[in-house]
Formats: sequence, structure tokens, C-alpha cells
Amino acid sequence: MERMRSWLFVPGHRQKMIDKAPGRGSDALIYDLEDAVPPDEMDAARRKVGAALDAAKEGPRRFVRIHGAGHGAMDGDLRAVVRPGLEGLVLPKVDRPEDVTAVDRSLTERESEAGMRPGSVRLAAMIESAMGLIQAPAIAASSPRLVALMFGAEDFAVDLGLFSFREGELMSYGRSALVVAAASARLEPVDKVYLDFRDPDGLARETQAARGLGFSGKTLIHPAQIEVVHRVFRPTDEEVESARRVVEAFEAAPEEGTMAVDGRMVDLPVVKRARWILRSAAKREISMRREG
Repeated sequence: MERMRSWLFVPGHRQKMIDKAPGRGSDALIYDLEDAVPPDEMDAARRKVGAALDAAKEGPRRFVRIHGAGHGAMDGDLRAVVRPGLEGLVLPKVDRPEDVTAVDRSLTERESEAGMRPGSVRLAAMIESAMGLIQAPAIAASSPRLVALMFGAEDFAVDLGLFSFREGELMSYGRSALVVAAASARLEPVDKVYLDFRDPDGLARETQAARGLGFSGKTLIHPAQIEVVHRVFRPTDEEVESARRVVEAFEAAPEEGTMAVDGRMVDLPVVKRARWILRSAAKREISMRREG
């Protein structure tokens, strides 16, 4: 699955938001049946999200955040949304591998009932507690359906007794540990939401920091945040040009093994990263043309 920079939450009970979300330009949508939906609107939200999945066409990846394993509402969520048009589920408050494998087993049965290819519904696990962070490497390896680990900063801060979930040494540690756990299973690490959607400069700074930590994407709460996140996660012109020089120098003399380019020593791992940057830039160029 191609890397996704932006994962836009869409409240499952807000029909106008559901209707507009596919055209906003995000890489993935997360129709939310969990925290964003009042309990008395849950049944209506399930129907609305189910209808949106039935109407799904080309566009962003479509995920649904359901209630977590062990929650009484989870089975109802699965009955409503496991159908053609669903590409993945976001699992909240994952504390242990069993929270993932329980959903995996249920999906195998429900995919068959819905006439879907076995294993077609992918999973993204939200790490939102100290227990979840400690277990993150085991969680990441728990199911072949997993494509991403997501950092849920608000609940993480509550679990640790922090007054704020803004950046600090402990929050930075949690984010870094999640990135390493995701990388250990070749999953995408997805950073926390930035709640002030009227502060694009603050969002850009936090996204730049996330990029520096190794995150490949970010969860969003407002369409206005999409362009900023896409811009920050896109390789810069300088990065692309530097990568091109590295690859060209290596391909001109591969027998050298190690060489100097722009005053820096270059070996095979540097070349591999340069090639990855060029592939990413090419994909983003195609994406930009589609969006524009």
C-alpha cells in the first residue's frame, strides 16, 4: 500500500462532512464511529458510513475507526461497515497484540460473508497508553493485515498523568518509540493530530518535527490541514537534487563502492536512501497533478 501522508478524521454522524470528505484531497479518510459520535447517534452513524462505503469510487483510501476489542459496540460496528468499499479499520486503544488478533479473526469470517477477498481489509492500530507503547513491537508483528501504527497523544497524556500532550521529552520519547516499533514490522508510523486547525504555522512546525522523527503521515481533524501536511512531507527541491547527484555519481562508477559527493562520503545505504527520495518525489509529482 502506498504511503499516506494525510489521514483525515470524518465524524460518522455528520452527513455533510461525509459527503464532502472524498473531494478534499487527503490520502486517506477515517470515518469515525468511536470518540467523535454521541452514543444516541451511533446507529445513524453506522448507516451513514455504510452508505458512504457503498458509494465509494476512486479517491482516498477509506478506513473506519471502530470501537476497540472488548467494547460492546465493536460487533455492531463490524456488521455495519465490513462490505465492499471498506479498505481498512482503525483500531483505537490497542494495548496488546490480542486486541488486533481478535479483530483479525472476526474479519476473516465477515469478509467471506460479504463476498470480499480474504485479508482485503487492512488494519491501523492506535497506540494510546503506556501499555500499548511497551507492547508496540509485538502489536506491530501481530497481524499481516496491519499497515500502520498511529500515535494517540490525548489518551497517552491522560494515561501518563501529563497536563499537556504538546511536545515535551516524554511525548517525544513516545513518538520516537512508536516510529521504531512500526519500522520493525515495515509499517507506516502516523503522527498525532494537531488540534488547532486555524494555526497552519504551528501545524507545519509540528509536521516538520514528525518528519524528522521518521513519521510518514499525520492524522488530521480538518480539511484545512491537508495542504500543509502534504507540503511538509514532500521531498524538497534541495533533497531531490542532492539525491539525483548521489545516484548519478554512483551509477557512473558503481565499482568504487564508496565515493565523495558534494563533500560527503557516499556508500550503498546513502544511495538506497537517495533512490527512495527520487521515487517518492516522482510519486508525489503524479499525485500533485491529480490533485491539481
